[in-house]
Amino acid sequence: MSETKKLWGGRFTGEADAGFAAFNRSFPFDRRLFAADVRASAAHAVALREAGVLDAGEFDAISAGLDALLERAAADAGFLDDPASEDVHSFIESRLVELAGDAGRKLHTGRSRNDQVSTALRLWLREEIDEVCARARAAQIALLDLAGAHREAVLPGYTHLQRAQPVLFAHWCLAYFEMLARDRSRLADARRRANVLPLGSAALAGTSYNIDRAGVARTLGFDAVSANSLDAVSDRDFCVEFCAAASLLMMHLSRLAEDLIVYSTAEFGFVELGDAVSTGSSLMPQKKNPDALELLRGKSGRVFGHTVALLTMLKGLPIAYNKDMQEDKEAVFDAADTVRASLEVAATVLGNLTLCEDRAREAAGRGYMNATELADYLARRGLPFREAHEVVGRAVLHALARGAELHELPIEELRSVSPLIEADVYEALSLDSTLASKSQAGGTSPARVAEALAAARATLFEG
Repeated sequence: MSETKKLWGGRFTGEADAGFAAFNRSFPFDRRLFAADVRASAAHAVALREAGVLDAGEFDAISAGLDALLERAAADAGFLDDPASEDVHSFIESRLVELAGDAGRKLHTGRSRNDQVSTALRLWLREEIDEVCARARAAQIALLDLAGAHREAVLPGYTHLQRAQPVLFAHWCLAYFEMLARDRSRLADARRRANVLPLGSAALAGTSYNIDRAGVARTLGFDAVSANSLDAVSDRDFCVEFCAAASLLMMHLSRLAEDLIVYSTAEFGFVELGDAVSTGSSLMPQKKNPDALELLRGKSGRVFGHTVALLTMLKGLPIAYNKDMQEDKEAVFDAADTVRASLEVAATVLGNLTLCEDRAREAAGRGYMNATELADYLARRGLPFREAHEVVGRAVLHALARGAELHELPIEELRSVSPLIEADVYEALSLDSTLASKSQAGGTSPARVAEALAAARATLFEG
């Protein structure tokens, strides 16, 4: 393999400092754009042929060379191990010249690395977004499968991490399903804005060659071409949007992880994690640690950091391309890798989770979680809710002093706090009645949750 030449050397007579050259070099990470850049180069070659820049022989040589590069990279894992190339673009051009001769030197006509880089990154990112969305959908399926396996299971619902009101476990699963649905929608929206072709903007002012930008966009599957060349080479909004959407998704996974970490403790005991997603202690033989979940929780901060890093890098840049923007790729690449892996692990955890239904149901029936039901019972009998709230508060104090639940108090003791209470109060305070009463849209009643599960499956498998 011959030495890779710089794409900008004519102006210079001296050699770059070795330390600076290494600092400036992006090939170790932007090599991930290899296939995307070759595809964009092939589309650009078509535009150059149609514009009369390339003759038929030159075009054929370039096309054959680009195809050969893709085949070589697919067949030889070491092909991209080049310690000399400054970036993936110079690597491709040098290898193409080896294959296509002087025709390869014409390929860069009418474009700059500025619009070339942005085009390759957008191509790569839109496919990565599709992969992330597919994994988010798989996590949603895992949530629905878990909910479907425990349709009647009950879980204590919490606010302030204090027992609040009982909910169906499937309702809890559907809450995270909804979060991931919003995440997929945000990612799709980010993909739409990323899917705009900057190629043809050249360095900053546009190209003077008669290149059919709309035709290039169609070839590469872009929805539109950029409207302003200065903006096109400056724009990294699509990187920030992806990382921001990924950050929200990771925040949701972190909350899911935190719930399950808490629920898996001996103090709660609502779920048990399978051996496939747990580890042990090097010192304490009895331990079963939720490391998969803790890593999900921890890796969220990593993706948040990439979002902040991108915003900070961009905030002070003058318009058009600046070398600072080379810092976009590692942030986007790592965010994509992290969110993809996290979604895969989340789905695996959900598939290796045992719900301790009896323990969860018993907990859902304790801790005065039917206090609101008693207040509603009194309100339905004409007592203003604020007064009913006060009355039930006194009833809870009385029950606490007795060491009993509200539904365990004798009727005469309940009537001592309000004469409106009748014998039917026990039915109203039962766990099943408490759940069934939450029957409005979005509630946790069994009927509503069954409808929600059916609708959720329809959106994934029929929509």
